Amino acid sequence: MELGLANKVAIVTGGSEGIGKASARALAQEGANVAICARRPDILEAAITEIREETGGTIVGIVCDVTDESSVQQLIVDVVELWGQIDILVNNAGTSSAMSVEVLTEEALEYDLKLKVFGAVYASQAAIPHMKAAGGGRIINITTGGGKAPGASSLPTSLSRGAGIALTKAMSHDLAAEGILVNTICVGLIKAGQHERRVQTMQESDAGLTLESHYQSMGSRIPLGRVGEAEEVGDMICFLASPRASYITGASINVDGGMAPVV
Repeated sequence: MELGLANKVAIVTGGSEGIGKASARALAQEGANVAICARRPDILEAAITEIREETGGTIVGIVCDVTDESSVQQLIVDVVELWGQIDILVNNAGTSSAMSVEVLTEEALEYDLKLKVFGAVYASQAAIPHMKAAGGGRIINITTGGGKAPGASSLPTSLSRGAGIALTKAMSHDLAAEGILVNTICVGLIKAGQHERRVQTMQESDAGLTLESHYQSMGSRIPLGRVGEAEEVGDMICFLASPRASYITGASINVDGGMAPVV
């Protein structure tokens, strides 16, 4: 299916691993010019090299900390100076953090909100004027089903993701008249670098543990019986970013193998 993304300009935050990298790869394959940002220059450069080799697409990496508003503003300036416009923003930066309210610290809560909520707000506010100038655009926020139906020991992620879902709906109303469509993808358990790092830590006390066995164990909790591939989220992002999704805004779409208890 031709998605009409050729020569569009896309920014993916947290684009050096997992969902972010898969999204950047998918957008590049569709012909978009893609800028990915992350905090670690070495991981960022490795991701750029890999995506270029796989897709032959136009992609750049920009070091950026989304918890720092000035850093995010400079990201937007750099992309506009390079390509003259911004059509697609994927607010993906984030990581999983799960604990009970009894042990939740102010520091953990503040950092989670800065990373996942403030970061999305900073990037959106900086990108919106350029989308308005172009006559429209797409903003896609990555959240989780836990933001709709929090479980036990799910803080602060469930709180920040719930805020991200509310942010999406509010923004969709604010920006609809400008032709800027805003949606969120509520991801479930997806293969990503954070799981690989967790397994490496677990292997210190369980040498027989493998990444594959860990994913199999995680998949037993999912109706489809497996952990999702990052590319499956990337494909949904491309669809929502395309003219094929021109009547979809303010939506929260579960991409989680049926795991969420709510629609």
